[in-house]
Amino acid sequence: MILLAVKIAILCMSIAILVLIYRLIKGPSMPDRIVALDAIGINLVAIVALVSIFLETNAFLEVILLLGILSFIGTVAFSKYLEKGVALERDRDL
Repeated sequence: MILLAVKIAILCMSIAILVLIYRLIKGPSMPDRIVALDAIGINLVAIVALVSIFLETNAFLEVILLLGILSFIGTVAFSKYLEKGVALERDRDL
């Protein structure tokens, strides 16, 4: 019974990622695209966790952490780029 629920959840997350990819491409503004990219990262973490439950293994826990960290760093970098126009600040006075 739990495996059926996991399969249904994976299917729902996959459909959500497809809708978010549409929003990423078609988004009316850049902040909408950044939010869609962040949501895709969150859904990827959820799918990997569900696959780990489905396969009854702990081997994907590092992958989940890596995807979460990369998604967070990407969102912060894009947000900083939108706010200031540059992703990395460099002091030219040195």
